Amino acid sequence: MLTPPKLYEFKGELRYSIYIFLALLLFRLLISYHSYQEFISKPFYFTDATVIDSYTKHKNNYSYTVLKLLSDDGLHFFTTTHAKKDFKDTKVRLQIFPNDSISFGEYMSSFYVKSKLKSTKALPPTSQKTIANYITSQHTNSNIASFFSAIFLATPLDKSIREQISKLGVSHLVALSGLHLGLLWAFMYAVLLYPYRFLQQRFFAYRYDMFDLGLIALIFLGYYVYMVGYPPSLLRAYGMLFFGWGVLVMGLELVSFEFLLTVVMVLLVVLPSLLFSIGFWLSVMGVFYIFLILSYTKEYDKKIVAFIILPIGIYLLMQPIAHTIFGVTTLYQLASPLLSILFTPFYIISIFLHFIGVGGVFDNLLSNLLSLDIKSVDITTPKWLILPYLLLSYKAIKDKKCFYALLVVAILYSLVSVVLFYRYA
Repeated sequence: MLTPPKLYEFKGELRYSIYIFLALLLFRLLISYHSYQEFISKPFYFTDATVIDSYTKHKNNYSYTVLKLLSDDGLHFFTTTHAKKDFKDTKVRLQIFPNDSISFGEYMSSFYVKSKLKSTKALPPTSQKTIANYITSQHTNSNIASFFSAIFLATPLDKSIREQISKLGVSHLVALSGLHLGLLWAFMYAVLLYPYRFLQQRFFAYRYDMFDLGLIALIFLGYYVYMVGYPPSLLRAYGMLFFGWGVLVMGLELVSFEFLLTVVMVLLVVLPSLLFSIGFWLSVMGVFYIFLILSYTKEYDKKIVAFIILPIGIYLLMQPIAHTIFGVTTLYQLASPLLSILFTPFYIISIFLHFIGVGGVFDNLLSNLLSLDIKSVDITTPKWLILPYLLLSYKAIKDKKCFYALLVVAILYSLVSVVLFYRYA
């Protein structure tokens, strides 16, 4: 079997590409930093913003509403208000008061700023809202409706459901990412393939289904990413899907760390704010470990790799990384690989069931799962472990012994987490 040519065939190509991308990224960051300086120097600033999420918080004897907003000029920020209104599906006019307590990293990702609410207005119906209403109409339990809306449309989850999902260790299945986009791609490709080939054999036998169906799927999924609001992990996934399709069409090697690095560099140049996105980097690390596992399991049966080795391997290898940010630890998280395996058919079947209007089939099962009484403790990865773990991960790209050492460290980390759970639970 012929080996596909590499993305960077000649020595030095990758190094010079990195230099070029770093120069472009620095240029983009300098422009953004200039905008940041102008922003924080203003005594006040008027802006229109769409309410992404809102929730009530209580302090002492009074309550207030927290608003998560996306301004018309692309700023993501939080603010608070004492206005007693329903902010669902609204756009607000605000006077905000920036200051130098907002760091550049916060400006590029999300930040809190004081504000005065000037006016509100209802948003016109959108494709996302129309589909969300269709999904909700198929469920009597609002929590279950919220769950399906989140995995299909990236809508915010209630805090209680989000915490329960975190305790189950399946936050990566709910947050839209490469898994969901890949399943949507496969679903579309499978649906279109038979009628395409029927027509191809009769009218355009010279055409190539990977090109035509891939392009159709990319256009549809591009609109889908736009419709759900460009979540960082989904942007990374779409970038990989877009470039991956091009690499496949050109017959180049797809599963390579050079390919992953190139996609990441292009996305950072196009959207420098991703540099400060935790979700983006977690999704990148997830793909990195997928590629790492695949590079050492080429001789294994593909079904065993896909349904056993990958789910368990990614769970173990991502634990030290994920627990640097999310410390919630439960014994139920040990079932995460199994739930990841089951999620693939569940997601595809759920899409079909909601499409035909009977999406409530799994409601009782999900309701029981989301109402489990789960004890949790907070266990975070020690800071001294992170850098050595990342260095060992990098060394594992070309050194098999380092790969096995990495697996040992990841397994020991999970075992220690279980011991600590029993000690503190």
